[in-house]
Amino acid sequence: MKNASPNIAKALKNLRAERGLSLSKTAELTGVSKAMLGQIELGQSSPTIATLWKIATGFNVAFSTFLEDEVSTFFEPELYPFKETSAFEKIDAQMRVTPLIPFDPKLKTDLFKIELGPGILSKSSPHEVGVIEHVIVFQGILTLTIDQKEYQIKHGESLRFSADITHMYENRGKESVIFHNLIHYPR
Repeated sequence: MKNASPNIAKALKNLRAERGLSLSKTAELTGVSKAMLGQIELGQSSPTIATLWKIATGFNVAFSTFLEDEVSTFFEPELYPFKETSAFEKIDAQMRVTPLIPFDPKLKTDLFKIELGPGILSKSSPHEVGVIEHVIVFQGILTLTIDQKEYQIKHGESLRFSADITHMYENRGKESVIFHNLIHYPR
């Protein structure tokens, strides 16, 4: 059994406490089993990226809520050091999500570097209405399926889309695909 990141466990506990939710209600809200939620909170299990997206979507919070200790609450010029390691490198060895700029409550955005290994498919549940994603590919060819329509995004290309529908990121190639994902949350 994999150990959860302390940030993930703490964030989940805090969100449940702030909203006065039981594990059963949280399971209904997120679509993640009560048992899995309990294991995550106790630090006994690490969620996959897909599971963590479900939790973030269910709570209607930024994905990076679970990755960062503190959130920037001001808008001053600030340098964010690039972190070579991600909270998920040990969880999903073939998909790495690295926060580049933490969630900013004024701008309501997250910026991630995502690396998909060869043959990897990551399905994302619909986000809250109004969430917009911007995908910029830096290496390889990303197949992005949005509501059953496929887009091939190559190195140097980008795509913006409404993320309130089912969407999937897929690497059909033999080399890793690396892209940035800028997510804008309406609330």
